[in-house]
Amino acid sequence: MGEEGLRKRKGEDKGREDAQSIQSHEPQRTNLQKQARLFLFPLYGICMIVGTIIGSGIFVSPKSVLANVEAVGPCLTIWAACGVLATLGALCFAELGTMITKSGGEYPYLMEAFGPIPAFLFSWTSLLVTKPSSFAIICLSFAEYASAPFYPGCDPPQAVIKCLAAAAIVVITIVNSLSVKLGSYLQNFLMAAKMIIVTIIIVSGIVLLAQGKTENFQDSFKDSKISVSSISLAFYNGLWAYDGWNQLNYITEELQNPYRNLPLSIIIGIPLVTVCYVLINISYFTVMTSTELLQSQAVAVTFGDRVLYPASWIVPLFVVFSTIGSANGTCFTAGRLVYVAGREGHMLKVLSYISVKRLTPAPAIIFYGAIAIIYIIPGDIDTLINYFSFAVWIFYGLTVFALIVMRFTRKQLERPIRVPIVIPVIVTLVSVVLVLAPIISAPELAYLYCILFILSGLLVYALFVHLKFSWAQKISNPITMHLQMLLEVVPAEEVA
Repeated sequence: MGEEGLRKRKGEDKGREDAQSIQSHEPQRTNLQKQARLFLFPLYGICMIVGTIIGSGIFVSPKSVLANVEAVGPCLTIWAACGVLATLGALCFAELGTMITKSGGEYPYLMEAFGPIPAFLFSWTSLLVTKPSSFAIICLSFAEYASAPFYPGCDPPQAVIKCLAAAAIVVITIVNSLSVKLGSYLQNFLMAAKMIIVTIIIVSGIVLLAQGKTENFQDSFKDSKISVSSISLAFYNGLWAYDGWNQLNYITEELQNPYRNLPLSIIIGIPLVTVCYVLINISYFTVMTSTELLQSQAVAVTFGDRVLYPASWIVPLFVVFSTIGSANGTCFTAGRLVYVAGREGHMLKVLSYISVKRLTPAPAIIFYGAIAIIYIIPGDIDTLINYFSFAVWIFYGLTVFALIVMRFTRKQLERPIRVPIVIPVIVTLVSVVLVLAPIISAPELAYLYCILFILSGLLVYALFVHLKFSWAQKISNPITMHLQMLLEVVPAEEVA
């Protein structure tokens, strides 16, 4: 054996020794990594849940929830009950999301359970009602808090609020149309600001309670207004603050061992949000009576003026950051549903196109922004929340009912997460009550218009999806072509 052979053999021996050394340390390192993952990934899921749900609602809805039940005790009870319902609903959606692993929210679940017509009605309603009205509500909330410090002692003019809200929609739409990264960086910064203001309000309230500020909690159920209609409307406003619970299964791919950690994150995360919401409301009631809270234009600003003076400017500033963060998050995820519906041929194809240069769903985002501005012009926050909640809970209930149906019609589908059947039954029944109670006990034309608009989707489906009239294609094709050239967008498949 030559010198070169000896060197080669020594190298192989050293390699085997190194491999043995690595193997001897590998089990210890692997165990440490597994322990770290078991701790960190449920924590990551919990943080995602808390960050997704907490937004503008907790700064807007307390006044509306109280207005419907008119007493502190029922108000706090409604907030807790909304958290329980959101938790149960999220567990149902976790089963659906891990059973049918397609993007597009409720769309693929309804398609699998009931076929194309309910799925189309969902995408039709989401595209033109729920998503844009949600965007409009959040931006109106931003405008109220941004303008409140400039009009001390009185309500800001509606023209100012609506102009500010429209300006916010335009800016957020432009940012998210131009750059995915810019929208993501903005979201991270605003999420941190949101958690700071929540912490400030909760800690201030705990300190005040410790100092004996409990007079507003005496006889907390006295003079309450309890009826099926008032409770349903209070739930509408409370559940608006929990909106986002139905999208938690989107984090499945980002979790280690998701089939264990996703339900664990839901069971811990949403009750944690519930505790925060109840504590924030308790903080409000430590410094305001029910009458004072109802008279306040911006509840958190009034709280800041009474508790944090002369640093009260912190509250409206960080609430503005929080509401802008929620609006940006809504816009950031706007293209997913439209893309899926467009791919199925249920929406205009151009709305599912992607920018060639910036890889953003620019047509969908611009469309959402334009519709949201239309909602801002005639509407106010309370009306829009009732309109939004009525429409969205029709489809939440239908989607959870789809879970029950597929337990019998799709038994062959693998269910990594399987919730007890009683949970979807409870959520479905509550959804039916939430939708029917306001119509029966306090009917308004807004609910009728909403139902008629949803059902008008049947006509659109029959003409443009089922029959596929050629004249519709002749009109839409030139429009699509010109919009493609103007916005420089192409189908997502071509970008990929």
